[in-house]
Amino acid sequence: MSIPPASERPAGATNAAEWAQRPERSNTAMLRLMAWISLHLGRPAGRVVLHLIAAYFLVFAPAARRASRAYLPRALGRPARITDGYRQVFSFAATIHDRVYLLKDRFDLFDIRIEGEELIREQLARGRGALLFGAHLGSFEVIRAIGRNQPGLKIALAMYEDNARKINGLLNALNPSARPEVIALGKLDAMLKVHARLAEGALVGVLADRSLGDEARVPVELLGSPAMLPLGPFRMAAMLDAPVLFMAGLYHGGNRYTIRFAPIADFSTVPRAQRDAAIHDAMHRYATVLAQCCREAPSNWFNFFDFWNDFDTAKVKPE
Repeated sequence: MSIPPASERPAGATNAAEWAQRPERSNTAMLRLMAWISLHLGRPAGRVVLHLIAAYFLVFAPAARRASRAYLPRALGRPARITDGYRQVFSFAATIHDRVYLLKDRFDLFDIRIEGEELIREQLARGRGALLFGAHLGSFEVIRAIGRNQPGLKIALAMYEDNARKINGLLNALNPSARPEVIALGKLDAMLKVHARLAEGALVGVLADRSLGDEARVPVELLGSPAMLPLGPFRMAAMLDAPVLFMAGLYHGGNRYTIRFAPIADFSTVPRAQRDAAIHDAMHRYATVLAQCCREAPSNWFNFFDFWNDFDTAKVKPE
């Protein structure tokens, strides 16, 4: 499937992204509830309560059920059963529950495997920072476990301003000492801050699977069908001449997680005349690795809206 060159404004710039129009299920109120359960009941007892929360979500969130039915057959390669939908919702609740312990640095409670750690070591050895492109897939907090093996590792997060305020509030409440720097995207100095952190050798995490408002998007093939992905993160990486690694913290049930890093692009080696082609290739590579993770751990997909219907809507929007 072809992707328009990055120098052109692609179709799919909508007035408001669907995910931004409805409240996130992982909002502050739910996080506070999960924090209370975690801190007062402990992890084993708290996980019993998760089944009730997951059942409630499955019954009373019809839009999320529709989105789940649109996603799961693509990831599973077969028709989805109700147990598949429940497993997806329970995994979502479980990672939020575990977030409380991970933000308190209780990594000892978990069995965490790391794949691609040598990629991080190589970046640190070069004295260069890198952009870590993730998605709403699995747990971001568990990725902080990489710091146990990399002393002095600096991590910053770049996210939309409203989400930045929410995550800052959560981190302040649970463990202020564990709080990474959060860079609010959309502000005039955001690019300068990201550039400064990369120059210091820091890793800057970006969730590259969602757009906001009228941000330009382009179609890529994801799990066998076209979906709209935001162009902005990849343009930013090209403008900053930054290396890009894929990141994911996949949840496998119980206390088991896999942290995965994979190479996406290194724009420091790309001549300016070839940037559009390099952005095209990077977006394709990102979608390919993301799809691999979805097939390996289908219940880790936490975008509870229809990516593929979003493509059908976006492609008829005027420029």
